[in-house]
Amino acid sequence: MAIENDDSEQGRVPGIQVIARAASVLRCLKGDGKAPSLAQIANQVGLPRSTVQRIVNALIEEDFVVPAGDEGGYRLGPSLQALAQAGRVDVATAARSHVVALSQATGETVDLSMMRGGQVLFIDQITGTHRLRTVSAVGEVFPLTNTATGKACLSMLDPETALALIEHEVAGLGADASRSVEAIAEDVEQARRTGVSYDHGEHTPGICAVGTGFRDTAGNIYAISVPVPSPRFPLVMDEIVVKLKEARFAMVRALGTAKNEA
Repeated sequence: MAIENDDSEQGRVPGIQVIARAASVLRCLKGDGKAPSLAQIANQVGLPRSTVQRIVNALIEEDFVVPAGDEGGYRLGPSLQALAQAGRVDVATAARSHVVALSQATGETVDLSMMRGGQVLFIDQITGTHRLRTVSAVGEVFPLTNTATGKACLSMLDPETALALIEHEVAGLGADASRSVEAIAEDVEQARRTGVSYDHGEHTPGICAVGTGFRDTAGNIYAISVPVPSPRFPLVMDEIVVKLKEARFAMVRALGTAKNEA
């Protein structure tokens, strides 16, 4: 990829700066799905329009950017999408060693789940070593509002989107809803602040759980949770929270998304 120097600078722009500017243009196109014009891109990335024009032209030559057709503006191109597809990480595989380590450190069952639509899908589980332990089947689907893993996923969304999902699920439960929208929203807000969510026997009597959420590089939402029989939960909760946070940090670092949360 060849990109000329900025008009306002003398000498050759260092390669790292060229890459950073191209990346800023690509992130601008990722945006909200619209096809911004050169002027809009320049305004968003804070570069002269002429510089943006040269960057975009170079990206078009590599099929990283394509004109948006009759509507004008520009979109991400097929070559970039192919690279993204090739670089996709199997989260279950990448997280497996951390899920195993968390289970070994606590002796408890550890679940890995993915948010899919308005539900949570369990995609992996390591069974605990205690005689009294909790077990769920991989592939099971769980609700968002009364599980630690569901609340963890909700906490990864903006408050408005999360509230809409909470209201939808509670409305669907009707008279079976055990808690109000406001109470659940407060749980989710606390999880957003602390990074940890709880289920104190709301989903299944006799089972409590603690969970935390994270995203992969594509923005998909996942959660890890540790379900514990209720009699043991108060005795081990604090230790589990510490180990859970450590596992989450290790996972996002392995996925390469830790920098997105700084």
